[in-house]
Amino acid sequence: MDKPVTPRGINHLVLNVRDIEESHRFWTEVVGFKQVGELTPRPDRPNPPKMRFYSGVREDGTSHHHDVALVENRDLPAPPKEWAMFGMPVAVNHIAITMPSREAWLEHLTYLQNKGVKFDRRVEHGMTHSLYIHDPNGYGVEFVYDLPKEVWQGDINAALNFVKILPTEGAEALDDRTQGVPTFGAPARAAE
Repeated sequence: MDKPVTPRGINHLVLNVRDIEESHRFWTEVVGFKQVGELTPRPDRPNPPKMRFYSGVREDGTSHHHDVALVENRDLPAPPKEWAMFGMPVAVNHIAITMPSREAWLEHLTYLQNKGVKFDRRVEHGMTHSLYIHDPNGYGVEFVYDLPKEVWQGDINAALNFVKILPTEGAEALDDRTQGVPTFGAPARAAE
């Protein structure tokens, strides 16, 4: 072979966290994942690291063995005082979590707002509508619902570069338009 095989996607993500209990609460009570397992002592591994595994639900109603795993590392540096989309001194900019539908996404935004979770950023992208928050370690977490492929598949680069910043507080932070969403057609061809 003269080229790599194109993968299907990312199978799971493993994050180092300072406090596994604090991060467990975030990933279960804020994100909504379910814990599906954890490392336990065995004769061949008497002192495993503190590590837990979490999963969401697939479109067909099934779950994956795990989507995210957390490994406790108390030596991590403290997270930045204020979260920002870019320029943060953390290795992971953000993790995007796909919600099952627009309705589920809106329901989750309402849940987070009622729970008092700070909305760091609300954005319409050309292929998703998104809310960004951050976890206790400073990692950004983006909740998205995907717009139909017909909206963005004609020119994914234009869709990736589109951004409309929206309010992060009050009732306006829960508004989501379905009419007037831009559609990205095929890119213009260069003159031959």
